[in-house]
Amino acid sequence: MIDFPYRQHTGEDGRLRLRIGYAAWIAGVVQFFVIHVVVESAWARPYSWARNNISDLGNAHCALQAEPEPRYVCSPEHALMNASFVTLGVLLVIGAVLTSGLWRRGVVGAVARCLLAGAGAGFVLAGLAPADIDENQHLLGALLIMGTGNIGLVVAGSGLADDVPRALRRVTGLLGVVALAAFGLFLSHRYLGLGMGGMERVAALPILLWSLAVAVRGMPRRAPRAGDGPAMAAGRTP
Repeated sequence: MIDFPYRQHTGEDGRLRLRIGYAAWIAGVVQFFVIHVVVESAWARPYSWARNNISDLGNAHCALQAEPEPRYVCSPEHALMNASFVTLGVLLVIGAVLTSGLWRRGVVGAVARCLLAGAGAGFVLAGLAPADIDENQHLLGALLIMGTGNIGLVVAGSGLADDVPRALRRVTGLLGVVALAAFGLFLSHRYLGLGMGGMERVAALPILLWSLAVAVRGMPRRAPRAGDGPAMAAGRTP
């Protein structure tokens, strides 16, 4: 038997959808961070999480960028990073679609899922249009990620199913508020000592870390069998 921490009453088909949705979130976020490290390590000039935007990794040309802060950008593996953006976005959307058992039925849950899926669409747009190729489309993608996606986190605080732990629901909403505030500070060029890239990450990464944490916690665990002894039933080995 398989035990799901969320929605114990979900049918077998629903459990399979949940499993696939959670796996999509885990795969998407993990591959993003792995490729992020690989791509930044290819820079001749050291890449900085404080001074560089995430988008700098996907820029197609080597050039001095004046906005929002002056910096030289040259990302030899930009194609790999852009492919990672697109992959992440697609998998975030798949997860939002398939994790219906994680959400309340009704308008609030549906709105939260749509907004989170919007963040996935934003990553796809950002990957298909590097900032130095199509700035307008790239900025639209960033707005969907850090604007729409973070609003989705706020709404998700009320849209998660009742059997999701209350603490997780509260943290979800709070995380969205913090990320939205960071987005506002980023747009106003107020970095509070974190640097341009640091503040952008406070605005952009919470939705990824949340998706990863929820998916890892929500993945099915094998329930105790009838023949298991007390130690095994409690999850301990003799």
